[in-house]
Amino acid sequence: MSTIQQYLKEIGRGKDGARALSRAQACELLGWVLDGQAQPLQVGAFCLAMRIKGETAQEMAGFMDAVHARLPRSAAGASPVIVLPSYNGARRLPVLTPLLALLLVREGLPVLLHGSTTEGSRVTAAQVLEQLNHTPVTTLTTPQPGELVSIHTRALLPGLADLLDARATIGLRNPAHSLVKHMNPLATSGTTSLVVGCYTHPEYSISMEQTHAEAGSHALLLRGMEGEPVADPRRQPMMRGILHGKTLLTLSNEGGSVPAAPQLPSGLDAAATAAYTREVLNGERPVPAPIATQVQVIVDLHRQLTAHAATAGAQA
Repeated sequence: MSTIQQYLKEIGRGKDGARALSRAQACELLGWVLDGQAQPLQVGAFCLAMRIKGETAQEMAGFMDAVHARLPRSAAGASPVIVLPSYNGARRLPVLTPLLALLLVREGLPVLLHGSTTEGSRVTAAQVLEQLNHTPVTTLTTPQPGELVSIHTRALLPGLADLLDARATIGLRNPAHSLVKHMNPLATSGTTSLVVGCYTHPEYSISMEQTHAEAGSHALLLRGMEGEPVADPRRQPMMRGILHGKTLLTLSNEGGSVPAAPQLPSGLDAAATAAYTREVLNGERPVPAPIATQVQVIVDLHRQLTAHAATAGAQA
């Protein structure tokens, strides 16, 4: 029987000497961490070892397996749900993830936004949504078509929130910070979900695509706005649509210009961002072209998932 120490020996031999874990081994290891069975020193060793070695697609899929197995159950949804992971917040630009979420809701899609932050100086999507009179839930529920549900990571899985918070102690990111951008909180409900995953460095797009291929999941991948899953309103991003683990759609216009430079709020605070969001939703300001394109791509992918589910149901 394997132990935490044995797995740490495998992954902790440095960049060149470390060996990758299988999907099942990665699932078992992270399961121990999430369940509190690892000692603090072992958690730190896990975080540093994986930071140096880097995660393989099989390991990341195994980590997702561990998280999904521990998530709370909710009722199955009647329609595929759009999942927006929001973990970075505003640094130099306003956080527009709430705008994306509410534009998708306006299209009649069910949207689940989950997140937290390990940097207290940033404005979060949750703070903007609070200004828009949207209260997060404390118990996971499946959103209905045209509904937005938001939830904090700690309400989903306390052990995962603890692992995210370890960044403040260790000073470095760990696999949890990548994991949450792949995570489907409705995995145990049987609800089909499309995860909108984002990356800040182009090389991560490859590993994210490989992870979804390994897991056979559905996703839209793009270079997000400061790590948020919303297109940068100043430029057209490259986007990849992945269904059942296979890349079916690639819109390549990385860095392409937009028809007109958007007039963004002058401040990053939640009140100013919420006011801007209201103005766009009310038609007083235009939807930034890259975000409008992202919304349309998500709507199209949602339509394909809905059609596939209907076909599968008819054949059952």
